[in-house]
Order: sequence, then structure tokens, then C-alpha cells
Amino acid sequence: MESASMFAGSLPGLILMDLGQAMVVVCLCFDMVRALSVPRSHRRFVASTIFRTLAVPSILVMGVSVLAKAIQWSWMDVAMGVLVMVMIIFRWHHDKDEDNWWKGKGKKLARWARKQLAPPPVLTPASASA
Repeated sequence: MESASMFAGSLPGLILMDLGQAMVVVCLCFDMVRALSVPRSHRRFVASTIFRTLAVPSILVMGVSVLAKAIQWSWMDVAMGVLVMVMIIFRWHHDKDEDNWWKGKGKKLARWARKQLAPPPVLTPASASA
């Protein structure tokens, strides 16, 4: 755990954490745009799609950030990080709207993956079947 804390304090670690926190800010800004937009508008569709796309990576980034702050014994930062993480999770689960690109894509992506992972069909030569 000490090595993880040391990496978080190094220049590459700080750059990664800053990029992750910027992604969290973008996710939260698009959630605000989504909340304030008119339902079934293009603006809401785009904002909802971006929020749904960035929600899971933002939750992961906040989890790593909270863990790094807990290792450093910075409990105020831990509390604030948990608050942001819980807010993203709540908004992600609570606001189920129809205005996003991901609506209905789960079944389509699963069907595509099954087709890609299926073994190729075995073709018999025409002379073998006669």
C-alpha cells in the first residue's frame, strides 16, 4: 500500500489522478446539462449519452482516489471523494431515462459478441455428401 501511495504522489501519478478528476468533472457537468435539458431533445440525448459513458470510469477513478487518500490518512478528502462517488452512483441508478444512445444496446452488443465468438461453420465438400 505504501508503494501505491508513493506512486500517487509522483509526477506520473499526479498526472493520471488529474486526468481522472477532469473526467469526473466532465461527467458531472454533463449530468447537470442532462438534468436541465428538455426531455427528448438533442441536447439531452447527447448529455445523457456522455454521462452514461463516463459514469462507470468516473466511479472507478473516485474509488482509486478515495483509496489513495485513505492511505495518506487524509480523512476530509476521503469523505469528499466518497460523497462524489455516491452522488454519481445515485444519479446513474436513479435517473433512468430513454434519452441516450445506450438504450437497448445491451442486447445488440451481446448478440454481436456471441456471433463473433461462435466457432466458424464447418462446410463439407459437395462430393462428400453424395
